[in-house]
Amino acid sequence: MLSDEFLPTYDVSDAVAVVVDANVDVTWQTLLRADLIQVGRRKPLVAILGALRALPDLASQVLHRAMPPAPPPTMTLGELATLPLGDGGWALLGERSGDEIALGLVGKFWRPVIEFAAVDAAGFADFAERGYAKTVYSLSVRPLDDGRTLLVGLMRTATTDEHARRWFRRYWTFGVGSGAHLLVAGLLDVVREDAEARTGG
Repeated sequence: MLSDEFLPTYDVSDAVAVVVDANVDVTWQTLLRADLIQVGRRKPLVAILGALRALPDLASQVLHRAMPPAPPPTMTLGELATLPLGDGGWALLGERSGDEIALGLVGKFWRPVIEFAAVDAAGFADFAERGYAKTVYSLSVRPLDDGRTLLVGLMRTATTDEHARRWFRRYWTFGVGSGAHLLVAGLLDVVREDAEARTGG
């Protein structure tokens, strides 16, 4: 898997999987077209978790008299990888058509206002600057015998030194791990619903 290529050693890992009553091609295309903004609108808990995480950054912008940028009208996985690196944009680590897509992000996630590092796909695996954590999100599809599809979301995070490891483990333990799980579960559930709707499942 791409996650093994880019982050074979990690501190924490979490996986979510759903069975989709649609074939691999339909599920894959639905995954790539999924609008992450619509996921928040359709899954209120996802929207709440996202808003809570964004609140410190919004407060900081207001205090510094900077207007928060208007949200984009849509945000697919591909569009997520077009945002500026270093400002929360994800690096597209790799895509195997009809199989798997993986994105990576580097930052100090435990800070109220996250400090990101501008790391692209070419530099991700070897990035080792102290004080950071590296996260990989991998989304993949696997065919099942009965024409259905196993849709899997895998998240891995590794830290670059002991100081970052301690901070990240606190951050993960105090609810962030379960929040990240729910965010991915929300995306997969929307993809399942839409893929099944396309096939009449």
